[in-house]
Amino acid sequence: MRRFSRLAALMLACAALGNAPPPSPAELFGNLFIAVQERRIFDDNKTFADAIPQKPPAEIMTDYRAAPPVDDKALRSFVLERFTVPGVNDSGKAGLRAHIRNLWPQLVRQPAPVIPGESRIALPGPYVVPGGRFREIYYWDSYFTMLGLAADGEHALVESMLDDFTSLIERFGHIPNGTRTYYVSRSQPPFFALMLDISKEPDAAVQARRLQALRSEYAFWMAGSACAGRQRACLRVVRMPDGSLLNRYWDNRDSPRDESFAEDRASANAASGRPSGQIYRDLRAAAESGWDFSSRWLADGRTLPTIRTTEVVPVDLNALLWAMERRIARGCGEAGDASCSQDFAHRADRRKRAMDRFLWQAGEGRYADWLLAEGQPSATLSAATLYPLFVGMASRQQADAVAELTRAKLLAPGGLRTTLTRTGQQWDAPNGWAPLQWIAVSGLDRNGHGGLARTIAMRWTATVERTYEGTGKMLEKYDVEESLPGGGGEYPLQDGFGWTNGVASALLDRYPSLERAAP
Repeated sequence: MRRFSRLAALMLACAALGNAPPPSPAELFGNLFIAVQERRIFDDNKTFADAIPQKPPAEIMTDYRAAPPVDDKALRSFVLERFTVPGVNDSGKAGLRAHIRNLWPQLVRQPAPVIPGESRIALPGPYVVPGGRFREIYYWDSYFTMLGLAADGEHALVESMLDDFTSLIERFGHIPNGTRTYYVSRSQPPFFALMLDISKEPDAAVQARRLQALRSEYAFWMAGSACAGRQRACLRVVRMPDGSLLNRYWDNRDSPRDESFAEDRASANAASGRPSGQIYRDLRAAAESGWDFSSRWLADGRTLPTIRTTEVVPVDLNALLWAMERRIARGCGEAGDASCSQDFAHRADRRKRAMDRFLWQAGEGRYADWLLAEGQPSATLSAATLYPLFVGMASRQQADAVAELTRAKLLAPGGLRTTLTRTGQQWDAPNGWAPLQWIAVSGLDRNGHGGLARTIAMRWTATVERTYEGTGKMLEKYDVEESLPGGGGEYPLQDGFGWTNGVASALLDRYPSLERAAP
């Protein structure tokens, strides 16, 4: 320690004489600097190197020597009390849950008229956007955002968003990927049925309107049923080898996406021997899946030009459609429409039988996507295997097997892995995503695996809190191998962030002891 003090004094003296450059932070703050950097109090070492002292360095070092911080939390508090740290402001001193509550108003958007020629689609009520480059409402993001809004008492905003989605179905026949004109040709994972279960709306007329909207959305997903009888697949419907119907992701257009035009053209140009329209539709279908992009959709498991999303029968989509069928059956029953209730209950039963036959892989203890061209299950293990547990369609034996595989393969130090494959795509290892953590935690907990569910929740919230404390931000995705900000994909890492906030609040509401005290 004395060596650093003498060196700092010497450097300051030389600087005053104009004989040397000014001392660096490492030279000025010696063992304090080493402790902060080596113990990674901030995720990026450049953060503390760029910090601005709020009092003379000598006084800060006197304070440090007089009472050295005993642990990382105390060290971080010591630094924040004496430095202005870039990217970390006073809000970082609040607990995570309080920080999220303060973020909601920043992510709320009010209805506004559309200017002629702009791509935005107007909505009737207030809504929450994810944040960053995502300046509009997104379909499946919003379910996870709503979980947090409900946990934080923002029930009026939840109901407003449900009314917004109802209006979109009434206008377009489905909920678009997002509220931009270029998103209307596709949807996203169908969570509207599950959103209805978050609602506290008592008005029977509102409930009836929403149920009708849900039935319209179901018709959108099943619109290819008639022509699927004459061919293997039509639109979003697939006829399996035994004649049963399951679903796939699709897009009604086969051109480059407006929002990723150059990237899609590059992918099509890199593909050999395939029509560009086919590439574009598969890219668009992957965007409908929400997993854009992932090894799940890649024929070679690694490179984007081999994408074949429309040739995959996804387990998560079909689990959600089973939940939709069950929710319609329940809604019709509550409304006194026994015929409708029975019809949709039978549809759900048929879907479950088909999924058990084709998607459940008993020998491996997992649910798998089905590859149409090969006529066999995909070898790619992904967190989508937990969706049947989440919606409640797995048997106890199936749930036990999936839980065992999840613990052995998908559980990482910082939460749940998305897949086991590193491709550079964002929906692959080492990334973890808030929605998949919630799917896993809820699905495992409801199927008798509360210990594993809590472990995933604990590891994920610790990752989110650590990154928040280091950066002051809530991020779109995280590296669950290293408990760091996530990477990969076709755009920079985004902060905000709607579904991360929502899942964090919902998990901390479920497990209050997981929230660390404010630093």
